[in-house]
Amino acid sequence: MNDTKQNSVETPVKQGAGAKPPKPNKINASTPYDFGAKNITPYGGLLPVATLLEKLEFVPLVEELLTVKRIPRAMSVAKFFLTIVLGIYVGLTRLAHLQYVSRDPLLTGILEVAKVPPQSTMWRFLASLHIVVSRQLLQLQRKLRERVWAAANVKLKTITLDTDTTVHTLYGKQMGGRKSYNPKNKGKLSYQPILTFLAETREYVSGQLRNGDRPTGKQIADHLAEVFAAIPQTVASFFARADSGFYCWEAIEAYVLFKCRFVVVARKTARLLAELNAADWKPSPNTDADAECEFRYQPEGWKQEFRFVALRYDETERKAEEEPAEQYQLFANGPVTYRVFVTNFEKEPIDLVTWFYRGRASAENLIKESNNDAGLRAHPSARFDTNSIHFQLAMLAYNLNCWLLLMQRGEEETVETLKHTTMETARFRFLFIAAKLRSHSGRTEISFSDQYPEQERMNRLMSRLRSIARSCVGIVAVVAVALE
Repeated sequence: MNDTKQNSVETPVKQGAGAKPPKPNKINASTPYDFGAKNITPYGGLLPVATLLEKLEFVPLVEELLTVKRIPRAMSVAKFFLTIVLGIYVGLTRLAHLQYVSRDPLLTGILEVAKVPPQSTMWRFLASLHIVVSRQLLQLQRKLRERVWAAANVKLKTITLDTDTTVHTLYGKQMGGRKSYNPKNKGKLSYQPILTFLAETREYVSGQLRNGDRPTGKQIADHLAEVFAAIPQTVASFFARADSGFYCWEAIEAYVLFKCRFVVVARKTARLLAELNAADWKPSPNTDADAECEFRYQPEGWKQEFRFVALRYDETERKAEEEPAEQYQLFANGPVTYRVFVTNFEKEPIDLVTWFYRGRASAENLIKESNNDAGLRAHPSARFDTNSIHFQLAMLAYNLNCWLLLMQRGEEETVETLKHTTMETARFRFLFIAAKLRSHSGRTEISFSDQYPEQERMNRLMSRLRSIARSCVGIVAVVAVALE
C-alpha cells in the first residue's frame, strides 16, 4: 500500500487556459521602420466591389451600351470608366488624386495594369466623351439594377419615389452656371441638378446635371418619364413625393399618366390663398398644426381639379426675429403659416397624408451623402458635358454602396428594418481593410487581418457574390428570402 503524499493528494482542477495572452506591441519613438514590404493595400474592401462588378458583367455592358469613338491605348474604354468609378468609391473625387493609388496592388490587379494612367491621360479620355454618354450611363445603371435585384432576391411590388433638386455653387467658370435660387450663396453661379431616389432601398434611380435655372414643367415631366422607365418590371404600384419646386401641371400629369399616387407641396398663389381663407377649418389633434382643412381645387392652367389638404399654424405670438427662414413647403399670410399639399389620395385622412410626405426628409440625407461622400458637387471640368458624365459616374459609385448593402443584408430583414449605411461609414467598416497580396503557384491570394471585426459579414457577402450565376431565365437569386 502506497501512503505517500504524492498519491494521496487529489489533482487540482484546471481553472482556465494555460496559454498566456499575447503582449501588446511596444511602439515608441525609436521603433525602426522601412519601406520593404510588398503587395500591401489599405483598400482590401475593393475585393467585394470587383467581384460584384465582374458577376454583373460590368465590362461587357459598358462595351455594349456606351458609344465611345476614342480608342485609348493605355486601357480599354470599360477599364477607364471602371477606374473613375472605383476612384470615386474609395473617396477620390478628383482625377488628380488617382496618383496616390496609381500603384496600389489591389486596384491595379482589378484593372489588370501595372500602373493607373496619369491624370493627363484620364483627362483626355473624359474630355473626348460626348454628352450622350451621360444618358447611356443611366441605361447602364438600369441594367445593373435589374441584375442586382434578381441576385439579391428583391421583389418589391410597391415603391416610393422621392424627387428633389439640390444647389451646387460654382467657384470657377463652368458652362451652364446661372445666378438663380441659391440660399446659402446668394448671387453666385450654380448648378441645380434633379435627382430621384427609391425610398425603400435608398438607390439613385435617375437624374441629370442641370444649369442653375429653375426646371421647367417639360423638363420635370421628361425627368419623371426617365424615372418610371428605369424601374424594374417587378414593381406594380408607385408612390411619389416632391416639394413645391415640382408644383406644376406637367409633373402632376406625368404622375397621373403612370398611375402613381403622389403628394406634392403646393406653391403660394393669390387664388390658392382665397381658397384657404374660404375653407372649413377644423382642429388638428393628430398633427403638429393648429388646424386643418381639405378642398377640391383646380389651379390655373391645370386640366382637372385635385384634392388639396392644408395645415395652419397660428403665429400671432411669434416674434419677428424668431420667424423661420423662408422655405418651399411653408408660406405665410400675415400672422398665419400654411402647409398645403396636392394629392390623389382621395380617402386617406389628412394626418396620414402629411405623415407620408414627412418621410421625404430621408431624400435630403441621401442628397447630402451624394454631395459629400460621392463627390457629386465636385465638378472637375469647365465643360458642361464632361461634368454631366462625371455626375453619372459619381452616382454609379453611390449605387455600388447601396447594391452591396442589398447583397449582404440579413435574410430576416424586411423593408421596414432594412438600414442604410452611408458611404462614409461603409468605407471605414468595409473598404479600408488592410490586406496583403501574395502569389502562389500562379494564383494570387489575399490575406486579411484575423482581428477584422466584420469577418462573418464579409464571408457571407463574398459567398453570395461568388454564387451569382446566369441561367436560361436570368440571374439566379443567391439570397433565400425575398425582400418584398
